[in-house]
This record gives sequence, structure tokens and C-alpha cells, in this order.
Amino acid sequence: MSTSVDYWKPHERESSGSGQSNEHNCYAHTSNSITGGTHKAHVLEEGVCTTVCQASNSVRTDNASPSYASVDAEGNNSEACPASSSEIGDDVVQTTDGTVFDTKELDGDNILARISEWGFPIFHLAERHRMTTLSRLAYAIFKQAGLFRIFKLSTSKFFNYFHALERGYWDIPYHNRIHAADVLHGCFYLTVHPVKAFLGAPSTPDSPIPPCDNSPLPISDSMSTLELMALYTAAAMHDFDHPGRTNAFLVASEDRKAILYNDRSVLENHHAAESWRLLCRPENAFIDTLDAAETKRFRYLVLEYILATDLKQHFDIIMQFNEKAPDMDLSNESDRVLVSEMLIKFADINSPSKPYPLHRQWTDRICEEFYEQGDEEKRRGMAVSPYMDRDEPAVAKLQDSFIAHIVSPLAVALNEVGLLPILPGLEEPELIINLKHNHQKWLRELEARAAAEAVNSSATSSGNVSGGMCSHSDTIEEEGSGGSPNNSHENSTEMESTKEARSDSVDSVVGVEEQFEMCTIHENDEDEEEYL
Repeated sequence: MSTSVDYWKPHERESSGSGQSNEHNCYAHTSNSITGGTHKAHVLEEGVCTTVCQASNSVRTDNASPSYASVDAEGNNSEACPASSSEIGDDVVQTTDGTVFDTKELDGDNILARISEWGFPIFHLAERHRMTTLSRLAYAIFKQAGLFRIFKLSTSKFFNYFHALERGYWDIPYHNRIHAADVLHGCFYLTVHPVKAFLGAPSTPDSPIPPCDNSPLPISDSMSTLELMALYTAAAMHDFDHPGRTNAFLVASEDRKAILYNDRSVLENHHAAESWRLLCRPENAFIDTLDAAETKRFRYLVLEYILATDLKQHFDIIMQFNEKAPDMDLSNESDRVLVSEMLIKFADINSPSKPYPLHRQWTDRICEEFYEQGDEEKRRGMAVSPYMDRDEPAVAKLQDSFIAHIVSPLAVALNEVGLLPILPGLEEPELIINLKHNHQKWLRELEARAAAEAVNSSATSSGNVSGGMCSHSDTIEEEGSGGSPNNSHENSTEMESTKEARSDSVDSVVGVEEQFEMCTIHENDEDEEEYL
């Protein structure tokens, strides 16, 4: 990437056409280590919603709207919510559905105080604040980034919008408000932590800017605040009103959304259109302080970021990024958009790069959502999509394939140009460390399964040779009397089984975003069938 950058300006509100430059920042593509500098803690505080509103758990049809019931903080039914929003004092906001947000309490939330951590306890936040997970996290992130102050955002309209947005996420295992909050958090983490790609450079003798210590800087320092707000907003919007079914299912079942969007990026277009429609309501229009040019630019960026999460574009975007990386110039708006698309894409499929307990919980959730689709496909007499038959689980194979063919290429592309944060004391990004660790766990599970199948196959063969069934002790004796040739055959069989398991994942389904929408990539790389 280009090492000449002369577009620095203070991290305040900029015109919609400019990025945040850095006269004393340079893109240090060849830098191999972080030297000096520390990342500041992002501390926010505790808050409690006294009233929340809950979406109905009933299954929705294409023509149905979500229904909501007023509930208190513990989820108990309460009296009807008022129909207007208001600010109750300087720190308390009541949304149109009656939910109350106390910003002082939010500023003291002990879970939100950990938003700078990659292993942010998203499920703890969701357990404590089930119906306001996304809005609480969005508030913490927007405040930390200074967006309320810079754009003079109305907290009343902000909470109206983000709470309405999270209410529009279905209560399904994976594509719910928790996932939206997790992707938002991922974008925040990737933009606010220093990366070795950006180093502060000493100023020239004539420069009015004081010299700096060549320490790494966050990506956000090279983005305009409008671009940053658009990225965070798009992350919160990106799976709005997701029905828990893949694009392929919607197309195959002739869903009205597939017909509306001509079978192309069906869900992504739906998420973008409906979440923007929600933003257009006067009571939700928290961006109404933007001028016309800023609003136009903001909308363009939000749509670009959401549509980039469609896996049909996955390899094209990575290829485009890799081709441009050596000469990428972040004073160029299109290059900054491409970097932001890569960031939201990684945040959207970040599960395998999280600490294993978080990764495992996300894996269990996506598998359950897959199985629910498989159940419906069976009821409809449709072919069951790969990995969606609960009677034939293949979790380890799915994760191996997903990590190897979808997540790793994206992570490697970002890491090779130094765009993944490396925190003090680590030699490589925490994300990469976790990704390798989690992948190895799935590979070991596949190998153990292959070994067990090899033993069973050997036992079956021995039984057939003896002309009937044999006991376990007979099998052990048969194996023991076989000598090294038999052991060699067993090892060979085990290795072949493992290879076949890996090979099958390439020839069949290579991955699914956390959205885990599925791609089938064939050996010639030209015939790509996508279940999206």
C-alpha cells in the first residue's frame, strides 16, 4: 500500500467526500512488529432497562409483521407501551414502545466496559439484557467513537431506531439480535485497535505537527467519521428481519423476497431495504443532523457494506483486495470502502477466530438453525441442503471446510497487509491465534472419527473373512496376529479416510458464512454452485 499519505485532519466531523487523512501517518506495509504505543481502555458503564418489548415467538409468514408484547426487564408481561418517545431528563430516554434507557446507567455497565476485548462476553450481555442487547452495545460504541458529539445525534431518535431494529430480528438460533451485536462489536474492535499497517511518522522540520513515536495507529484514524458511523450502522442492520433460511431456500421455495430481488442477493437486499425503511421513519431518523450530501454518502456506504456480506461476492472482494493491496492508497475513497467491506465481512464470519467457548456456542447455534431449515425442507419434500440434516450431523467437517475455504483466506488477506490488531505482548493477532487453535480442534475431531471408522472397517472385514460375527476380543486378537503389515494397512486406511474427509469438503460444500450461507466449489473452480 502507498506510504505517502497527506490527508490528515482532526478526528472531527468531515465533509462527506473526504477521508480522515494523516500528515504524520503512513501506511507501513513492510512493518513486521508493533513498537511503542499502547491502546487506551474503552471503558463504559452499567445501565438497566426498566421496560423492554419482546417480539412474538410465533412463526411469521411472508406477509406477516412481527408482533410485540410489552414486558418488563425480566420478560414478564406489563401494561401497554406508550406510542411516543421522549427524553425524561438529560440522561433518561423512553422509546416509542415504552422502553427506558438511562445513559448514566449504560455508561457504568460492567459488561460494556469490556468492549475493547476480542473475547467480549456477548452472551452474558444478551442474558442480562435479552431484548436490548444490540441497542445497548450500539450506544456504547457510538459514544466511545465520539459520534454523538461529532454529529450532534439525538439520543432519543438513536434509541428509537436501534431498539426498533433489534426488535425486527427474529428469535431464531443464529441470525438474531445477538449476532447483529456481535458483528457490530467485531467492526468496532477491528477499527479502534492499533494495527501495524499504520505507523505514526516523524513530521518534517517545517511541519506544525509535533513528531510522534512511530507507534501503530488504528484504522479509524484513516477513515472519516461519516464512514465510521456508516460501518457501525451497517453492521447493526446487516441481517435485519432474517428468517433463518438461506438464499438458496428462498429461491427454491419461490419466496416473495426472491421474486422481488430476482433471485440475486435476496437476503442482503432485503436486510438493506427494510432496515433503511425503518430509519426513514421520523421518530427513528437519528441521522437527520446530516446535510444532504452527507446523507447521500451515508446511504451509499451502508448499502455497499451490507451487500458485501453476500458470500457470492466473497472471493471477488478478496481477489480485488489482494490485487490492490500493494498500491492501496487510503486517501482514495474507493480504497477505503474496499477495506471497510473486508472488515465487515470478517466481522460477519468472525466466530472461528473467537476464543473456543464463544466459537463453540456460535457453532451450536448455526447448526440448530441449519437443522430447522432441513426439517422444513423435509416437510416440503425438498432436497435437504448439505449439513442441514439433523439425522446426519457433520459439524466438524462443516467447520473445517468453513474455516479453510471461507474464513482463512479473508483473515490471511487482512493479516498480510497488517490490518488485524496485534495487542501488546502477542507476536501475531489474537484472531489468528484463535483461528488456528479452533481449526486444529476440528481437525483432531475429524481425525479421531476417521480413525474410529478405520477400526470399525477393519473389524467388519475381519468378521467377514472368518465367515461370521466375531466378538470384540476376537477382533483384538485378529489385529494382534496381523503383524506390522496389518498395522501399516490400518494406518494407511486412517490417513486415506482423513484425506477423503478434507477432500469431500472441497468437492461439496466449502462453507457458510456465520450466516453460513453455503457455497459448493468444484475442482475446476469454474463451476461454482452456491447455496445462497
